[in-house]
Amino acid sequence: MTRRYWNITLKEILMAGLHYGHLPKKWNPKMAPYIYGQKGGKGRHITNPFFSIRLLSEACNLVFDAASQGNQFLIVGTKKTTANFVARAAIKARCHFVTKKWLGGMLTNWSTTQTRLQKFWDLTREQKTGRLNRLPKRNAAVRKRQLSRLQRYLGGIKYMKELPDVVIILDQHKDYTALRECITLGIPTISLIDTDCDPDLADLPIPANDDSLATIHLILKKLGFAICEGRSNYIRNP
Repeated sequence: MTRRYWNITLKEILMAGLHYGHLPKKWNPKMAPYIYGQKGGKGRHITNPFFSIRLLSEACNLVFDAASQGNQFLIVGTKKTTANFVARAAIKARCHFVTKKWLGGMLTNWSTTQTRLQKFWDLTREQKTGRLNRLPKRNAAVRKRQLSRLQRYLGGIKYMKELPDVVIILDQHKDYTALRECITLGIPTISLIDTDCDPDLADLPIPANDDSLATIHLILKKLGFAICEGRSNYIRNP
């Protein structure tokens, strides 16, 4: 598959604060190869931005190739501060997404998830046709609460007919359960790794500040563009 030039520059990496890590007392020793030093010699860890550029480029190549083959992606980012942006970026790139609490077994117990999705579609259909409003008030209220809950937790994967081919994890600690489910199922993962993370858990780790909205914006901008380019290639050469 043809590789692309993704125009990832040192300037935008530094402007996004992607290289800022945590204080040394919080670090994971496995991150040592990716750490350049400490801010001011005694402050928070600084990751090597050139590692981030290289690995983000590799991630773009991976998703481009996967999208060129018609594969599907799931983006997981459940921090409240980034949830809205993650959802918008995922929709733009036509990816599935989870931005609320990860429901345990969402992937490893896929048959149950499919049952929930079917319930979601049934209730959605009842709402659109007006059937819910024709039910007794108590029954209608129960179904509307069910629909609201399903929309909140499963709305981002409502079109997901099967397990995703690639999962993008934006916070290893926050969404550790999702990462472990991917490992169990052998689903390839791209994961942001801050200085307190374990790089060995991701198939393709990207050293990055997972607390920064600017960093999340940059990562998803690059990956989303690569996915869209790959999809265009798939449409032209099905």
